[in-house]
Amino acid sequence: MARAIKAANKIHRRTYIWGGGHRGFKAKGYDCSGAVSYVLHAAGLLGSPLVSGQLASWGSPGPGGWITVYANRTHTYMVIAGLRYDTSPGSGSTRVAARGGASRCGPGRGFAIRHWDAL
Repeated sequence: MARAIKAANKIHRRTYIWGGGHRGFKAKGYDCSGAVSYVLHAAGLLGSPLVSGQLASWGSPGPGGWITVYANRTHTYMVIAGLRYDTSPGSGSTRVAARGGASRCGPGRGFAIRHWDAL
């Protein structure tokens, strides 16, 4: 989990770029699924970047103890140790880290809720 937090902090100020982080984990900027993929990869939980729809079937169903991914066809965010890690193109920035797992769409409303069994 420490590697996931370190990775999230490393890219949290990068520019939002639609499709960013999909060709590879290192990019000038990231979109929502590119950022979540980057963090999961740094934690040793993902071998290649996934788009939002693919992250909706990543891991196992339900919330995790330390890391939970919320994904649907168009958006992905994650909660790491109770901190939301979310990307929004309208913010002009890249990441938002805030206490609590609720997204701007509500707590998982319309999202597949996924976790990695070991976490």
